[in-house]
Amino acid sequence: MSEELRLLMRSELGAASKVHAECFPADPWSVRDFMELLAIRGASGHLVASPETGIAAFILDLIGPDDAEILTIGVAPAARRRGLARVMIADLVKRARHKGARRILLEVAADNHGAIALYSSVGFVLLGERPGYYKLPTGKVDALIFGL
Repeated sequence: MSEELRLLMRSELGAASKVHAECFPADPWSVRDFMELLAIRGASGHLVASPETGIAAFILDLIGPDDAEILTIGVAPAARRRGLARVMIADLVKRARHKGARRILLEVAADNHGAIALYSSVGFVLLGERPGYYKLPTGKVDALIFGL
């Protein structure tokens, strides 16, 4: 596999935004959305990519002194079922622990069953719920809050 996990470069934000739109067509993020999040202290973006295929997966996260958070994570449809999300989550766990964070939080749409199964399989547990948090063209969807 010629793909590698590495830091997301500013020049790749357009490509990352396109992959995000493939993953979340009802709520795609723009390059500006990515830039604004990455401007927050403690935020970083990482990706799995190869020169041949481009970006296969990405994660934006925020690591603070006590908690870390997955802001968004996505795997391009053509690259799914290969363990890329697990690789990125494991890397975040390592980076967060190194910086002293005691837990990692995330929110996921209650109807995203694949993501919920992934998070549960790597040790995340349900902490709470935000009813109607996601306001999508198809209606409101609850957000589930998970922690590790």
